[in-house]
Order: sequence, then structure tokens, then C-alpha cells
Amino acid sequence: MVAVRAMGDPWTKEDNDRGLLRGCPWPDCLRTVNGGTLALFPVAGVDAMSLMSLPSRLQLPPGPWATLLDGLCARFPRIARAQWQDRFARGRVLDAQGRALTADMPWQVGLDIQYFREVADEPVIPFTETIVHLDAHLLVADKPHFLPVTPAGGHVRETLLARLVARTGNADLVPLHRLDRLTAGLVLFSTQRASRDAYQRLFRERRIEKTYEALAPALPGREFPLQRYSRLVPGEPFFRMAEVPGEANARSRIELIEAEGPIWRYRLLPETGRKHQLRVHMAMLGAPIMGDDLYPQLRQRAPDVAEAPLQLLARALAFDDPLSGARRMFSSGRSLSLPA
Repeated sequence: MVAVRAMGDPWTKEDNDRGLLRGCPWPDCLRTVNGGTLALFPVAGVDAMSLMSLPSRLQLPPGPWATLLDGLCARFPRIARAQWQDRFARGRVLDAQGRALTADMPWQVGLDIQYFREVADEPVIPFTETIVHLDAHLLVADKPHFLPVTPAGGHVRETLLARLVARTGNADLVPLHRLDRLTAGLVLFSTQRASRDAYQRLFRERRIEKTYEALAPALPGREFPLQRYSRLVPGEPFFRMAEVPGEANARSRIELIEAEGPIWRYRLLPETGRKHQLRVHMAMLGAPIMGDDLYPQLRQRAPDVAEAPLQLLARALAFDDPLSGARRMFSSGRSLSLPA
């Protein structure tokens, strides 16, 4: 099975670490997307090159728009109006029964529509993933920096999921959690439906140990290990997170690996899985992770994807296998380093 998500999908890392939203994205699984509802549907036997042929579905939310075209342009501002007009003209926006809709049709709250994501001139990401482990139930991949785990935004074919489906021929692959596109390291995939929920429960019940490494400025005035507990909520712009007063919903343990020079190497142990949790916690401690373009300040990243990767690595995963009871431990073969 292969899932395609729509641009603007606001799933959080907490959602994903609880088991990709408790067993989704399979039929009848609904998501909220920019105020609407998105249903993601699998197609058995699809290969990576066919990802863009899978429709995304949107249930139209309340809004002031007169027409479908106006509403879709407002809900997905990164897609040009001319591109939506072209999709309508080519019959690429449909109702739930597969009938073509027109751009000037009235916006109807609750209407289910289908549309096809299209990415023109998708750039090739020149970094390669490795498969650390593969068995009848699990695949463990070691992801490079800059490679998204699943389709999003301008990436459809150049994703870890699409590459692994193509490499293994297994269209039933499903990521059990996700890493940010800029983070490197281990990602765990389910290889079959029958045992999927058993492994998703590891994340829902927080029975999996995740270890990260990071390079960040020295914190000579701190004693290690230290704990960072805080409350994280969506910030400004919408893709950033912010610490606010209130009951903590994000907890991290921070240990010191190497303390030489102005940049130290840290071991980060998240106890919860909030979006950008480790990045925010390190920044608020006064040691933003090297290469971070979101925290503590938003900065423009150069279009060259090879420039200054975020120095954050998902180093290790460990858990008791829910099927066999055996202790499972996996480690990334990647390393962190600063540009010369």
C-alpha cells in the first residue's frame, strides 16, 4: 500500500510517533488538512513512479468562497491559480463518484472531491538511503539528510517511501513514524498489514527507545545530563513550534558525548514526540542545532540542498519485539560533521 498526502497536511510528529495516527492511512481514514478533511487511499501493487496517479480526497470545509476554484486556491496557496485551472480543464478534479468538476461550480461545504497531485520538474535528491534491516515484518532504513519520508509539497517520487517501494517491490511498506526532511537517520517501516498494528502500538504506548545525536554550540554553564520539560504549541509561521507557559507536553533528556571546542556533541533522548521538539529544546537552552533554519530564528535556506545540513541524526532505535519478545536494537551508520 502506498499513501499520498496533500500539500499542507499538518500531521505532527506526535501523531506519527503514536503509530501514523493509529493505523491510518488506509480506507476510511480521515485527516484534517488546512481546515478540510483528507482521505488517503492505497492501491495494491503500485510502484514508486505511479505515486502521482493516486488521488487525494478533500471534504470541503466551511468558507466564504463562491466557487471551487476560489476555495481551492485559498486552501492551497502554494499551488498557482493557473495550475488549478489547468487541472479542472484536464478533468483532474473529480467528485466522489469520479465525475469531472468545473472550476466555476459553487463551493459546497461537506462535498467530497478528488484531485491529483502533480509536481513539475521534481528535483532529484542526490543522497542515498541504506537498508539496515529487512525481515518478514520490518524494514529499517537509514535516511540521508534532505530526503522526505513520505510525499509532501514538491516531493513525490524523491521520498524515502517511494524509493524503498521501488527497491523492494513491496507496495505494502508503511512508515511507522517519520523524521523531518532535514534530519538524517533511522526510520522503521512495517512490511505487511498482518503485523502492523503490533508495531504501531510500540509508538502509541511509547515503548520504543529513540536516541538522537546533535552538534550544537557549547553549554559550559550547564550540568549534564539535564532534562528539558516545556509546553510546545504551533507558532508563527504555522510550520514552526513555540514554547509557551503551561503544563509540559514535551520532555527531553540531554546528555553530553563530547565537549571540545565551541561545538559540542550531544545525545538527545526524547521522552515525547512533539513536532520539532529536540530542535526547539536545544534552541531554548541557548544551543541551537547547527544548520537549523527554523530555530531560534527563521532564516532562508539556500536552494542548493547540499548546503549546511541540519546536524541532527536519529542514531538508534531499541524495543522489545511485540511478536517474538526479543530485544531489537538498530543503529545508524551515518555521522555528523560540520562543513570544512
